[in-house]
Amino acid sequence: MPLTHIALAATLALSAPVGDPWAVMTPALLGSITATGSGTAADPVVIDWRTLGGMNPQTGAVAPALRALSGQVVRIAGYVVPLDDASQEDAEFLLVPYYGACVHTPPPPPNQMVLVEMDGRRKVRLDLFEAIWLEGTLGIDLVESLYGTAGFTIKGLKVSPYVKK
Repeated sequence: MPLTHIALAATLALSAPVGDPWAVMTPALLGSITATGSGTAADPVVIDWRTLGGMNPQTGAVAPALRALSGQVVRIAGYVVPLDDASQEDAEFLLVPYYGACVHTPPPPPNQMVLVEMDGRRKVRLDLFEAIWLEGTLGIDLVESLYGTAGFTIKGLKVSPYVKK
């Protein structure tokens, strides 16, 4: 069942993440906090990093509106962090809200890291310097990676260059 814009916005307003992760984010990636779409491959729910901020990074508690997105097909913009530094193509990587979030700096909190595994282990081009749109099925799972704890997984269906709408 699709989420209503009002319910999602109200829930997220009450569940802002601890700290100020928005201070380091690329302004172009900060979109509306409302979600649109039905959550299917043909009509993914468009979310942003404030939506994922509905997970408390200290306790792992998840806002009801965010929990309702689990298992839905979502579309989110972000930057790729390869799990293998030498890899220019892979089927598994991290998605983060800002360029440079990696082992060389403190990692983002779990509510700002997504472990992506492309469906069918299909490899995609990994360009650290360009933002992407990622579409896939969202899971709410704490997963350890080489670069920190991711609070989410996405079974990736589609990767495309980021173009602001």
